[in-house]
Amino acid sequence: MQTQDEPRILIIDDEETLRAAVKRILENEGFIVQAAANGTEGISFALKSDFDLALIDLKMPDINGIEVLREIRRKKPYTICYIATAYASYDTAIEATKLGADGYILKPFSPEELVSQLRKGLERRKLLLETERLRKEREESLLEVAFERTRLKTIINSIRDGVIVVNREGESVYCNQAALKLLNISFLPIGIPIIEHFPSEIVSLVETNFLGKESQTNSFTIELNTNPDPDKFIEATISPVPQSDNKLAGIVIVLRNITEFKKLEMAKSQFVSMVAHELKAPIAATIGFLDILTKPEIKVDDAQRMDFLKRSHFRLDSLLLMINDLLDISRMEMNKEAKEIKEISFEDILADILLLLKIDIDKKKIQVTFKNSAKKTVIRADQNEIHRLLLNLLSNAVKYNKENGTISIGLSDDVTFIILRVEDTGIGMKPDEHKRLFAEFFRAKNDKTKNIHGTGLGLSIVKRIVDSYNGKIECVSKYGEGSTFTLYFPKINNYKG
Repeated sequence: MQTQDEPRILIIDDEETLRAAVKRILENEGFIVQAAANGTEGISFALKSDFDLALIDLKMPDINGIEVLREIRRKKPYTICYIATAYASYDTAIEATKLGADGYILKPFSPEELVSQLRKGLERRKLLLETERLRKEREESLLEVAFERTRLKTIINSIRDGVIVVNREGESVYCNQAALKLLNISFLPIGIPIIEHFPSEIVSLVETNFLGKESQTNSFTIELNTNPDPDKFIEATISPVPQSDNKLAGIVIVLRNITEFKKLEMAKSQFVSMVAHELKAPIAATIGFLDILTKPEIKVDDAQRMDFLKRSHFRLDSLLLMINDLLDISRMEMNKEAKEIKEISFEDILADILLLLKIDIDKKKIQVTFKNSAKKTVIRADQNEIHRLLLNLLSNAVKYNKENGTISIGLSDDVTFIILRVEDTGIGMKPDEHKRLFAEFFRAKNDKTKNIHGTGLGLSIVKRIVDSYNGKIECVSKYGEGSTFTLYFPKINNYKG
């Protein structure tokens, strides 16, 4: 639709003299005028352009004014249309009015009468256009509001936190799916008191601090331990929703699952407690030995002094081993340790480690056998990490083995993996111990392990290293008979360093 400062008028009349006279009069009044010599031409002009007013002759040779009016009204409903005729009748007036004619102008008419009628028509045109503009704006606003509501609802339903809205009377107004799940509710009817479905801690806080009060500015956070799952912890933050005058309009409750944070806190607390305990024992023992050796009043012979020094050295050595293990785990978790990825051979590293453990192997008279049936024993990895992995694995096989026991080491491969198998005739593990095998600080505690020193971190480090190279580790163990560890390393490694 077009609006211009200069109104556009369409004259449709088969009388050439009248057309020309009317065109001249209206142009002198500042109108832009288009003239059509018959109904067909008039309809064509009217539909191609947007006119403010149309002056239509009732009697024309090809198409009468009523039909012209009908066509213009069908396509251009906001064009003001006048029927001009010297043959007005009651029937034609009724029909023209039904079709939406805005008035009759009787021929002959004076220039003043014509201009006066058309100016009234222009005012009507302005009102129609303004009404249409306001209608469209209203529809667009309603669509925008509906869209915003839909979008907001979609956003709220997609977030993981639960959102509940309660009015100032304590009745539920809105609840997203996450809130239903966190509260173990399948459905929350709108408009019911929250006391019927909500945890008592939330109800009590809402009733005490919000309901019946004119305003509230404080938010409250409480922790819920939900049923039927006592291990699930929910944090609820309850905040007021103020009106423009700061009076209380309602309450919004945000629920967050903090179970993982709780577990992390507990794990951290247990870790600190365990580390403190593990550090305390060797330090206390060493201090005890040094106290004996440094007090003049306590007499010890050379043999006892040497025994105390050896024990202190052993304790401090175990302490240093545990600290190094902790640093290894810390570096792996933070991914701070620079890796030098290159081609290395399992066979070469195994030979180095067996040489390193030879004294302990000979002391327990353990027989070690090695069988290599692999076509390929070279992988791309960090040599220090693989050395650390194999040292932890084989030192355990020696440490937890029996006197005159055996360790069988086998290397093989298949299409995908290089496979390392380490089998010992040691203490083995009970089923409940096997479940916790790779947990940090876990050590099997029984009569056979009470005199064996260890940090409980070795196998945890082994598994972390294997996992970092997209490998896997398996263990089969029987208490009193021994354990078999099987490691799988991909031949083509996905690790890029």
